[in-house]
Amino acid sequence: MLLQDEQHVIRWLTQYGSLTRTQIIRLLHGRTQKTAEKIISSLKRQLMIRPVSGGYYLGMDPLAKPDQRTIIAVWVLLRFIDQVEPMAHYPASYPSQIFFLKQDVGYEIVVLYDGEQHLTRLLQPEEDLKYILVLPHIAMARELKLPKAPCLFATLDYAGGDEPGVTFYSGGVEIGTQNTADRL
Repeated sequence: MLLQDEQHVIRWLTQYGSLTRTQIIRLLHGRTQKTAEKIISSLKRQLMIRPVSGGYYLGMDPLAKPDQRTIIAVWVLLRFIDQVEPMAHYPASYPSQIFFLKQDVGYEIVVLYDGEQHLTRLLQPEEDLKYILVLPHIAMARELKLPKAPCLFATLDYAGGDEPGVTFYSGGVEIGTQNTADRL
């Protein structure tokens, strides 16, 4: 029988596919790094999870190819993780990657690459739903046809280290990188 935290890790890897070790540790918020590492080690010993892509990722299937859109969306989700219950986030409908609840408001994270500006037309806003559009560069925001729902923008900066920096924008203006999730 798996412990509750182990069940959460299995659920996340089942629904998102492979994730980085750092992402799994951060998703286990409220646990120390040492405790999170023990949870991962236990699951590996039980052969429930395995290294993927040379060990950079962990997943259920060692042959699975990590989905980079989901990896990016999880980095954004992690900025809110202290305010989101462990089971209150899951895969969203295309073109969104992740849906999560924060203070009774739904958020969808949508990762767009250059040339995919048209995908915002597929978004179907509902009441109490906000979008976080993750873009390769903030200048792309001017080219988007936005849905009739509150939209925030985010960019990632892979400047080395285990975790990229996430910068949030509203209306093309930077609103911050640290503690921004508290204000959104």
